Amino acid sequence: MRYYFVAGERSGDLHGSNLIKALKKLDPQATFRGFGGDYMKEAGLDLIVHYDELAFMGLKALVTNAWTIFKKIRVCKADILQYQPDVIVLIDYAGFNGRVARFGKRMGIEVFYYISPKVWAWYTSRALQLKAHVDRMFVILPFEKEFFGKFDFDVDYVGNPVLDSVKAFQPEPEFLKRNELVTSRKIIALLPGSRKMELKWIVPIMAEVVNANPEYQFAVAAIHSLPAELYAPLRKFASVKFIFDATYDLLCHAEAAIVTSGTATLETGIFKVPQVVVYKAGIIEIAIIRKMVKVPFISLINLIANKVVVKELIQQDATFDRVNDELKKLVQDSEYRKEMLLEYARVYEILDTGSASDNTARLMTKYLSG
Repeated sequence: MRYYFVAGERSGDLHGSNLIKALKKLDPQATFRGFGGDYMKEAGLDLIVHYDELAFMGLKALVTNAWTIFKKIRVCKADILQYQPDVIVLIDYAGFNGRVARFGKRMGIEVFYYISPKVWAWYTSRALQLKAHVDRMFVILPFEKEFFGKFDFDVDYVGNPVLDSVKAFQPEPEFLKRNELVTSRKIIALLPGSRKMELKWIVPIMAEVVNANPEYQFAVAAIHSLPAELYAPLRKFASVKFIFDATYDLLCHAEAAIVTSGTATLETGIFKVPQVVVYKAGIIEIAIIRKMVKVPFISLINLIANKVVVKELIQQDATFDRVNDELKKLVQDSEYRKEMLLEYARVYEILDTGSASDNTARLMTKYLSG
């Protein structure tokens, strides 16, 4: 089989690479081409465009880079026609991949979608668009199957690939020593996100928290591909450690974490690290989000549990005082920590349905051979 993958973000790159590996086990002669990143390339993808060229967040960024995105869509369509795949495999990245799905359907190419766009959160009518243009959908959150069922769209729940990644993770024995972290002081993980706009709003708040808590060791889960100046407020503190491409190692040793909303909230929960979730955006963006969002929570932990497990501090609530107070509670209140960890365990049980990558690969090969 000839697979054409399209992933537009770092998490999609990681999960796409694991899916490619799983497909290779079942289909050793398969070939892979498309848009992705370093992980997918290492797994065997013939990489055409790196997701670094596509990772734009926020309304302003999308408008400013609209022409770039349009050109990349044209590149993608032309490359698909040249490659003539048996199937297009789309991974999240809603706006871009929605256009690719329509194109694939029009060209008569099978379209699979792995990791559904979060249409259950806002603009729910997009579920009908997905149903019209996608042949098979493979979802990773338990409640998504019921959601799409309301639109008479039968999708496959395959488990969660974040759980796969955590289970497969092997801690680095020399991590603490290499990063000059000591076991005698509590380590607080700072996860400001992977997008420029996330860091712009969240890093200054994190810097204030660092300044107020010299007794803790703070370590930032940083990303090499982001401009160094985005981390500038935190770089003012000589004691703050920057951990590049080793977030899981950091979470293995963290006492608590301050996390920007996203997949990282689920990863932090699976690693059993008490956390506070923070999110800020521009005034116009947040107004649009609040009008359109249809879910009660922004963190995956709370969404899966369908209750408040971790505190979410959003927009005007995402202040130094609120974040700092919550951090102290996470570190010092043993009962509060215990209850959060118990809820984490319940979420883990809900997600633990075997390997999402293996489950998806098995279903994909079954549908393609049928």
